[in-house]
Amino acid sequence: ARAHAVFSPRQARERIVAARLAALCRCDDGYPERLRELADPPSVLHVAGNLAALDGVDAVAIVGARRGTAYGLEVSRSLGRGLTAAGIPVVSGMAMGVDSAAHTGALEAQGAAPVAVLAGGADVAYPASRRRLHAELIARGCVVSELPPGFTAFRWCFVARNRLIAALAALTVVVEATERSGSLTTADFAQQLGRPVGAVPGPVTSRFSAGTNSLLAAGAGLVRDTRDVLDQLLGPSDRRAAEPPPTPAVALEPRLRCLLDAIERGHGSLAELTSDPEATRQ
Repeated sequence: ARAHAVFSPRQARERIVAARLAALCRCDDGYPERLRELADPPSVLHVAGNLAALDGVDAVAIVGARRGTAYGLEVSRSLGRGLTAAGIPVVSGMAMGVDSAAHTGALEAQGAAPVAVLAGGADVAYPASRRRLHAELIARGCVVSELPPGFTAFRWCFVARNRLIAALAALTVVVEATERSGSLTTADFAQQLGRPVGAVPGPVTSRFSAGTNSLLAAGAGLVRDTRDVLDQLLGPSDRRAAEPPPTPAVALEPRLRCLLDAIERGHGSLAELTSDPEATRQ
């Protein structure tokens, strides 16, 4: 009550403008509708970058271990790149490991604008080693936070941040996670919202796969590549409709068709058959 009594909306707006952020209040028409499904949606969303990146397009959250393996980072980067190219926005937390890899992959493709959700102020790169990634995400998409400019994240902020990642996405994919990984809380929030969860399988001998393999055992969707994510998000028929048409088959001349048929039957190599035309008739 004391804090509320001394709060100055004017000064708060001035700090937001000084930090080059935009503010979306819960009463604003541009406020993301998916966030309204939370039991405690942020009263204000601070945004660095393009507000249009938060428009109502179905997005996919990609989250995972901060100390991911080479396998996990490769998969995460590939998913980020593939989904972005398919026009699906990628949402993550810009943390080290899987999150940063997903955003890096998203920036490598041309397509949907990526969204990063931070546990501290949207104007401050966290971790600090990701300053360049932070700037690129602002240039190509947006970085958001429910916390005011300059706010330094505390431990509790990361779980609070995870609920926003889950709420902004139509589907959450966990790439790597230990049994007690914080990224599993993102999957929990998604399930509480009635949103589907996918997981990438990993070696049973790796502790970084314990969390994802447990999600799969509990019924999470299997994610091996971008196509699996699109199938879970859109359904196989919708995914196929969104894909470019296959390249038309080339009609072969009868002689070339005979050559190919002879090779398939094991009657010789292309060089042998072209030097002995009789072999194609056998």
